Formats: sequence, structure tokens, C-alpha cells
Amino acid sequence: MTIVAIDFDGTIVEHEYPRVGAPVPGALDFIKQFQEKQAKLVLWTMRSGQTLYEATEYLLKNGVELYGVNVNPDQKDWTQSPKAYAHMYIDDAAVGCPLIRPRYRRPYVDWSIVGPTVLREIERLGK
Repeated sequence: MTIVAIDFDGTIVEHEYPRVGAPVPGALDFIKQFQEKQAKLVLWTMRSGQTLYEATEYLLKNGVELYGVNVNPDQKDWTQSPKAYAHMYIDDAAVGCPLIRPRYRRPYVDWSIVGPTVLREIERLGK
């Protein structure tokens, strides 16, 4: 089982916090492909309370099933660490993450690069 932790703002949707921004091009399509490859998805976000609820509802309405929200449910059996364990983390703030830099707006993840890379890794780990 491959676990992928995915940030929300700037990764799945454009930065509009506290609102849910416009979808980042390609994000939902690739995330659904991760699911089809049996990857478990952990929403890994700074949102909390109502804004977290809105993010999870957005994902559910768009066909994304979450394995966990800011936690990997299986790791409690082997660690007390608050960091959600995953095989991969996708976040616009990660060093080296390919970004699209629109004029006058904050950058967001370039899924045309990240998506295929993560799919290859899911396939490699699944073997």
C-alpha cells in the first residue's frame, strides 16, 4: 500500500484561504489516478475547523476518498509521532516541487510534472 500525503492550498486548489480556491489544473485528475492505483491519500494541510471541513467536503464532492486527514490512521500502532507518515508528500512549499508561477498570484503545483512522477513511483512501490 502506497500512502501519498497531499497539501490543499496551492497544491489541489489555488491560494484563496480561507476560501477554497479554483482547482489547480490537473490536480483532481491525477489524484483520482492515484486512487485507481490503490494509493491511500492523506490530506496534509494547515486548515482546521470550518476551513478544514470545507476542504474535505470539496474533495469528497470531487470524488476523492481520503484515508486520513492530517494523520495516517495506521501509524498509531507503531509511533506516537504527530507527523503523518507517507511514502510521498506533495506540497507547493516543498523545496524542488515544480510550480506554475502565474502573474500577480501565488505559485501552485505543476501537476503536469508532479502527477506522472508520483504515478511512476506508486507503480514502482506497488511491485
